[in-house]
Parts: sequence; structure tokens; C-alpha cells
Amino acid sequence: MNGTPRSSPGRDPWLWLAVGFGSGLVPFAPGTAGSLVAAAAYLGLGRLAWPVQVAAIVLVSLLGTVAAARAERLWGEDPGRVVVDEVAGQWLALVALPPTWGWIVAGLLLFRLFDITKPPPCRRLERLGGGLGVMADDLAAGGYARLILLVAAFVWAG
Repeated sequence: MNGTPRSSPGRDPWLWLAVGFGSGLVPFAPGTAGSLVAAAAYLGLGRLAWPVQVAAIVLVSLLGTVAAARAERLWGEDPGRVVVDEVAGQWLALVALPPTWGWIVAGLLLFRLFDITKPPPCRRLERLGGGLGVMADDLAAGGYARLILLVAAFVWAG
């Protein structure tokens, strides 16, 4: 951040969204910080009906695409401080699962694993560029985590 008002997240609501309301500004592991904030927020979001959860994911994904594109124009390609993609991906991993600590921690660990390792097609989606590329790879990572959580839920239910 160069410190000018134009690039300050506090003065631009799009940048504030891009940095996950400040969680992406931590000096170490901003993606994990964004995921932790999203996981904690799921304690509330997860109590809502699943269609409301899906609507929240779609809304954050759409607005996040715009916010990430704006952030890239100011800070360069896929800046680490942009974590709105982690929020959307983390919520996708957890959608419609009980908002309990066990599911949330499992979802957090799985999402971070796939977000960091970027199995196919995550890396390819990242290359889409712009805000879409920023968001798409994390949504794919969230999808992978979700699949494993759904299998676990199925096995757990017997």
C-alpha cells in the first residue's frame, strides 16, 4: 500500500471488501486470516437457511470479483492482502453444514489445504486474470473441500 487515500482500504469500500474488512492486512498469512474470519462468520451464517447461505456466497463472489479487480489495478496482480476470495471459498466449503466447531475446523483445514496446494483446475482458474481469476481458484478450492466434507457427512450419518 502506498499510503495515498486512493489506495487506502479505509477510504474505499471496494478495497475494504477486498481486504476482508481488514483481515487481509495482517503481516503474516493474510489468506489464513481471511479464512479464519470467514469461518468465524459462518457461526452466524450457518444458522440461516441454506438458500440464504448460497445467496450470501453468490453476493460475496460477485462483489468480490469487482473488489479484487479494483485492488489489482492499484496493488498489482492477485495481491496477497486481497482475501475476499478466501471468504467466498471458505463459505462454499461449509454451506448447509451445521455451524459447529468440528465442521468449521474441518472445513477451514481442508479449504486452506486446497487453496495452498491448488490442485487442478485451481491453478488454471487463477490464470483467468483480473477479479475473476482471483475469485475462481478459491471457489474451486472451496468446492474440493466441500466434496470431502459431504462425503464425511454421509459416512458420519451412517
